[in-house]
Amino acid sequence: MSASPALFPLFLDLRGRRVLVVGGGSVARRKIEALRDAGARVVVGAPALEPAIARLVDDGDIERLVGRFDPNWLNDTWLVVAATDSTIINRAVATAAEARRVWANVVDDAELSSVQVPSRVERGRLQVAISSGGGAPMLARHLREKFEAQLDESLGELAGLLADQRRRIRRRWPDIGARRAFFERLLSGPVPGLLRRGDADGARAEFERTLEQDATPHPRGSVALVGAGPGDPGLLTLRGLRALNEADVILHDRLVSREVLALARRDAELIEVGKQVGGDHHATQARIHALLVEHARAGRRVVRLKGGDPFVFGRGGEELEILHAHGIDFEVVPGVTAAIACAAYAGVPLTHREHAQSVRFLTALGRDGDDPVDWPALAQERQTLAFYMGVSGLERIRDNLVAHGRAADTPFALIENGTRAQQRVVAGTLSQLPEAAAAHAVKAPALLILGEVAAAATALHWFGPRPLRLEDAPGSRTVPQAA
Repeated sequence: MSASPALFPLFLDLRGRRVLVVGGGSVARRKIEALRDAGARVVVGAPALEPAIARLVDDGDIERLVGRFDPNWLNDTWLVVAATDSTIINRAVATAAEARRVWANVVDDAELSSVQVPSRVERGRLQVAISSGGGAPMLARHLREKFEAQLDESLGELAGLLADQRRRIRRRWPDIGARRAFFERLLSGPVPGLLRRGDADGARAEFERTLEQDATPHPRGSVALVGAGPGDPGLLTLRGLRALNEADVILHDRLVSREVLALARRDAELIEVGKQVGGDHHATQARIHALLVEHARAGRRVVRLKGGDPFVFGRGGEELEILHAHGIDFEVVPGVTAAIACAAYAGVPLTHREHAQSVRFLTALGRDGDDPVDWPALAQERQTLAFYMGVSGLERIRDNLVAHGRAADTPFALIENGTRAQQRVVAGTLSQLPEAAAAHAVKAPALLILGEVAAAATALHWFGPRPLRLEDAPGSRTVPQAA
């Protein structure tokens, strides 16, 4: 049996044209809404209408034909949609439409339809249509959902800008080859990024500059500072994914997961710039600054990919200051910060009406490893402390908090490899903190949550194995709580 021929894709201009919808239920309503959005003059025919359709008729937004389908309803019609729950009526509509050479779509019946309505992704004037010829509608829907995630809303504004300037573009570049090269420069340049940032004036100015420049200008580079989240690739934001798909060069931290890096554009250059424990962090940061400037000045689209959120203990502000000083275009794509994500994956609410109304994000090591800490403030009850780099200085944290009044039985949850398949949670009380971490050999990356809410890790854990306690470690002895 030979395969059915492929459908011929078209986009119809239905503005002001009569389109008949047969049926008055919820399916008909969805079709009417889409047709009205396209500017069609909609006529609905059915014995009865659901309230939402009836209101459209009463308001004069659509016309109505009362009763069962009559072939004469097709007079002066450009397109008909059969959306009833009766196979007999739907078949009658399709047969009458074929006889009158009117295109017909019968909902969920490819055999009777002469027109298939595709799954669509809309971004302003830009539309992406997906069709399986009616044979695999769930596949088409699945692909539509993927495109919905990948195509930025600003593409609608970009399509509008190009449509408005189409004649000018053709006059400036009458040769098709030169015009194609112009579009390649434009679409790989700053204009799309400016529109994503909501800078329509900047995008138009950059468009004007690109339109009038020579045919082979030096490309302008840019940097996107992107938060990769704590490790689970499902927590990467849609905008972060788009940036990875557009990057020429990706400078990434050591702790950015392989699963997140696997989402990057295949031919992007990956450069690991993570700081090693015990290394010269200032020298490494200076190298990162130099690489950002070098690649951006070479006209490349650079992504600086940081674990968690770049503005939460990520030195993102310092990197933006360098880019600003060198006149390099940049944007920031926030990420899900580790404290929020790791706490959620460990079943710990950072705030809780009965236990904590505030949360503090801290780093166990300051910028120089010896920053002064306001221990009396941190020792106050009914607040949650979230320590980044949570395996550093645990004995110091315990001793200072207890010395300044924090109860020794305050719960903690120490989360190693949070949100990843290797996640482990060690739980206990403040008095046991360094011993419990040592007994279970907790290693970076780890995040420490301290406060009354941390007790929820034992009861509300849902991801990975149950939390470990000090007494679970082989050969360990429970440390008595401090008085």
